[in-house]
Amino acid sequence: MASERQTAPLMEVRGLRKLFPIRKGLFKRTVGHVRAVDGVSFSIQAGETLGLVGESGCGKTTTGRCLNRLIEPTGGEIVFNDGTGQPIPVHELDAEGLKAYRRNIQIIFQDPYSSLDPRMSVFDIVAEPLLIHKVAEGQELEDRVVSLLKAVGLQAQHLRRYPHAFSGGQRQRIGVARALALEPEMIICDEPVSALDVSIQAQVLNILTELQEEHRLTYLFISHDLSVVRHILENEAVMYVGKIVELAPTRELFEAPLHPYTEALMSAVPRPDPRARRKRILLEGDVANPADPPTGCYFHPRCRYAREACSQEAPEMREVHPGHFVSCHYAEELRLQSLGAGA
Repeated sequence: MASERQTAPLMEVRGLRKLFPIRKGLFKRTVGHVRAVDGVSFSIQAGETLGLVGESGCGKTTTGRCLNRLIEPTGGEIVFNDGTGQPIPVHELDAEGLKAYRRNIQIIFQDPYSSLDPRMSVFDIVAEPLLIHKVAEGQELEDRVVSLLKAVGLQAQHLRRYPHAFSGGQRQRIGVARALALEPEMIICDEPVSALDVSIQAQVLNILTELQEEHRLTYLFISHDLSVVRHILENEAVMYVGKIVELAPTRELFEAPLHPYTEALMSAVPRPDPRARRKRILLEGDVANPADPPTGCYFHPRCRYAREACSQEAPEMREVHPGHFVSCHYAEELRLQSLGAGA
């Protein structure tokens, strides 16, 4: 039993769903639902980084916010194994239990400009979670905040300044310090570098990597940019219109993708060598409407490999190779373009 507890994933998500109602008319009657997250399942091991990638609007951020119930899920299960031997059913927690759970799972938001209160100083922003959970006060609180700022590359003289005095990269470092304040086991990184310049992106990614090694943090890293995150992820899940269509170790996913949507995403990744030539796959048609998705495979109207069965029957997520899952009827038959190990 002890070995089972040690190998249990830190986070298990089973059939997660989030439907947003569509209301119309004078009395705002519900006439339909937007399937923002539509039956998502995955697990994350302690100390691992799982990437969640896909186009804007595919449900990545909604999935992340459901994990700490910033958005209430419509269905499914979220189980957190904090090492006590008693799994925590996050989807069932009351207000008191949810407050205790959130000490262990924090979030770094995408926009460093809107995620920091402009009326609060850096000290107040980073100290707030410590005060709410009554972790420290007085001189101990200030020392703790200074230590957190130094851990992300800022200094004690920044304590009394306000967010408007900082660049985007510095603001995101403040956000990282705030997420780290309660010494969580897991951090949800919601596109934490997408609003930053490329040179600053590398600095923030390096900070996150160093913090993970030092504190054995677990990350769910949400991104739409494969080229940014491929070197920091152990495993990667590809989302399309609320569903995970492929899940695999990152290296294997880049060397041998099995889903046509993954292939199309990879064809858009720029190569550092200007002499390298790779055919760009241009998807025809529009992204499926999550309020009225097509029958069968949601991707089939845009898939160049689609056959009759794709429009009639929804594919099940299945394990094609050890640890490599895909939702495609013909994954074993397709020979898809990859980025390769050195790309």
